Amino acid sequence: MRFIFNFPDIGEGLDEGTIAEWYVVKGQQVKSGEALVRMETDKVVTDIPSPKTGAIIAIYGKAGETIHVGSPLVEIEIEGVFGKDAIAEAKQETIVEPIEEGAAGVVGTMEVAGNNAYLPASDEGFEKAETENVTNVKKALSTPVSRAYAKESNVDINKVAGTGPNGRVTIGDVKKHLENSIHPAQKIKPAASLEPSEIATYEPLTQLRKTIAKNMMLSAQNAVRMSVHEEVEISELIKVREEHKALFAEKKVKITYLPFILKATAMALKTHMALNSQLDLENNRMVYMKHYNIGIAVDTPEGLVVPVIRDADRLSIFELAQKISELSEKARDRKLNMDDLKDGSFTITSYGSIGGIFAVPVINYPQAGILGVGRVLKTPIVKNDQIVIGNILPLSLTVDHRIVDGGEVTRFLLQIMRYLEDPVSLLME
Repeated sequence: MRFIFNFPDIGEGLDEGTIAEWYVVKGQQVKSGEALVRMETDKVVTDIPSPKTGAIIAIYGKAGETIHVGSPLVEIEIEGVFGKDAIAEAKQETIVEPIEEGAAGVVGTMEVAGNNAYLPASDEGFEKAETENVTNVKKALSTPVSRAYAKESNVDINKVAGTGPNGRVTIGDVKKHLENSIHPAQKIKPAASLEPSEIATYEPLTQLRKTIAKNMMLSAQNAVRMSVHEEVEISELIKVREEHKALFAEKKVKITYLPFILKATAMALKTHMALNSQLDLENNRMVYMKHYNIGIAVDTPEGLVVPVIRDADRLSIFELAQKISELSEKARDRKLNMDDLKDGSFTITSYGSIGGIFAVPVINYPQAGILGVGRVLKTPIVKNDQIVIGNILPLSLTVDHRIVDGGEVTRFLLQIMRYLEDPVSLLME
């Protein structure tokens, strides 16, 4: 029996994905649940498992190519199954599960393997390390595709540092090793001898970058933006943070100002519901969220992602610090799953950690607002009629002016500032 496995919608309503790396080659035997290919979608990088046990007789698409949902990925030969048995086999082992996307309102389906399957998988099925009889050199852990590429490029794969799971050598690792092995003098050409193609570097858009572009345009076209900028003096917050830094460190948690800002924002949203709402013009109504799920924008090498901290109003400062650290690490390692990214009701972006002061953040549509946090500045201020050195935290709030009026925006921002000026109140929450 020949079984064609199509690229499934993995529950995020996507239209397409890019092949990051194949784990199998034509002729290879696979088991149900074994990873076939690593796919990059607009939000996550995930392994696609085989729904059947058999031999790979055809592979559709190469690394770097874009595959649309419903298009063939692989063809599998299932031994010893014919005629009516083949139909029964397909019905028994191939399951179609509906996967509903909370706030996104998207329902997708996917063919899944048995109970041993995994998606996404951070630990792929891996080979046992082998040793050479003479040299006793450990062979690199890699996929057949990576080995083939290394061989074609005349690279000793055993000398390549692997960055994949369990030290697996990826195609990217081989390319980087090859680039670093070129002598600098070989890379330099006189400007006059450069070909047009050598003047600029061209790279295909990643799924993540395409989605960022699409969402930014969606926000610009649909939201009527208004921004308010404020400064809050946080010397007391700095003092409280310093007092608790050692205690948090003992529990292996780094405390920054962001957990306090998150908590202050969540508490202010409970009073100013318009900032925690969405405009539903299609049904002629406002939608006020009953949860306070705050997204935090994380800068990664691949682009900006916004994992969500759920029920931020119910979490302590310590729990918020834990969540921020955990989600930021997952974002940078491209290990976020769909549950980490959905159902956000408000967003915070902290560009101050890089060095920015004020900005006009772009609304994460269809949310009502986004709070931008700049870097702390030591600035002369007037306190008790005396000029002293203050610690100023710049805040930039952008809202959809169709949803929120200027007065409500100002009152919301002032409440956040009062919480940050009195951080002990946040510790008591």
